[in-house]
Amino acid sequence: MDKIECFKAYDIRGKVPGDLHPELAYKIGLTYAKFINAKKVIIGHDARKSSEEICNALSKGLTDFGADVIDIGLCGTEMIYYGTPYLEGDGGIMITASHNPPEYNGMKFVGKGSVPVGYDSGLQTIEKMILTGDFPKISDNPGTVSQKDIMISFINNLRHFYDAKKINPFNVVVNAGNGCAGLSLNVIEKDLPIKMIKVFFDPDPDFPNGVPNPLLLENRQVTIDAVLSNKADLGVAWDGDYDRCFFFDENGNFIEGYYIVGLLAKSILKKHPGEKIIHDPRLVWNTVEVVKKSGGIPVLSKSGHAFIKAKMREVNAIYGGEMSAHHYFRENSYSDSGMIPFLLIMQLMSEENKPLSQLVEEMIHNYPCSGEINSKIADPANKLKEIEKKYSNGKVDYLDGVSVEFDTWRFNLRISNTEPIIRLNVESRGDINLMKKKTEELLKAIRS
Repeated sequence: MDKIECFKAYDIRGKVPGDLHPELAYKIGLTYAKFINAKKVIIGHDARKSSEEICNALSKGLTDFGADVIDIGLCGTEMIYYGTPYLEGDGGIMITASHNPPEYNGMKFVGKGSVPVGYDSGLQTIEKMILTGDFPKISDNPGTVSQKDIMISFINNLRHFYDAKKINPFNVVVNAGNGCAGLSLNVIEKDLPIKMIKVFFDPDPDFPNGVPNPLLLENRQVTIDAVLSNKADLGVAWDGDYDRCFFFDENGNFIEGYYIVGLLAKSILKKHPGEKIIHDPRLVWNTVEVVKKSGGIPVLSKSGHAFIKAKMREVNAIYGGEMSAHHYFRENSYSDSGMIPFLLIMQLMSEENKPLSQLVEEMIHNYPCSGEINSKIADPANKLKEIEKKYSNGKVDYLDGVSVEFDTWRFNLRISNTEPIIRLNVESRGDINLMKKKTEELLKAIRS
């Protein structure tokens, strides 16, 4: 056996107890502590039924190595990203399966300063240690486990990014999807002049209203209906561990993450001109134009949080954005946040005195996009080669999957890291019909 099924490209993720169980969690704790030579590790967990059991086993592994554990309890992933440097941890682990169904669980890892630990930067080594039985000796001085509530400190840190006095008294639909976002929103609410219309706010491990994944079309309708029936100024929905948030304008229209990247870049460059902004290769034209017009420097990076964070550190970028709704901030340990974009977008709407629909209108008109479309394919690698050959008369780039650019339109096609799925994104220069036509043409070729 040379592979543990739940070890993925960026994290650990699998069904409980088939793929992930307390015995494996214990071994992960023991080997992770050895890998980073940990003296102190910060851990937290989401609301899943299996989270506490996994958490306890993981803690036992960490303390048996000799590391002290600070457990911040029920939280979002970004609280681990914040808490690891704040509590001076040598590493941090979030127990979560984000937007996966209830029977799943997983872990996201960071090292000192919240530097991500993915498969290529540590998880592969940990996996090998477990498979070969290369466990450290149990310490004669086991570590301790202590509980710490860092919510107030976490919320106070968010204030570095926005000014509550500059936010209008909006009516905002906030959909926590029965994940953990409601816990933070209840505290933030006290600081804001807005009225929150709360949807699925209580953490519920059964996800009775569907998995907390606002990218699924069937999950958007509740937020849309709430925006329209309450005549709200804005709708925002979070995934299960709330490291991503998704926006709906005052008309109930879902706004693609691509345009939110442009808005956040514009907002940040207003206050910090000349800074570098990282973006991913799936959709690029709007971001490049907005960043340049706003006096910033656009920098392309392979998609995925490990790559974006590494590139941000390399070039000292102030912000990085992916069209998948991951938004990264230098002053947030280069980590992604689902709360900071929510706060910044409301402040931008207030400062510009425009609804969200007007803020994104020009961008959507200038660069209409397909949004990410997934296709299940038996042999994704061969399909990628076939499509590349078919469109080889365009300008081809291989940074992430294959991107092909023509004068008036472009597309990116990439293979999922975790399943036999191929992901397509198409955009055009101001021609929505061309974008739709090329999307259909590509999908036909991909699915044939």
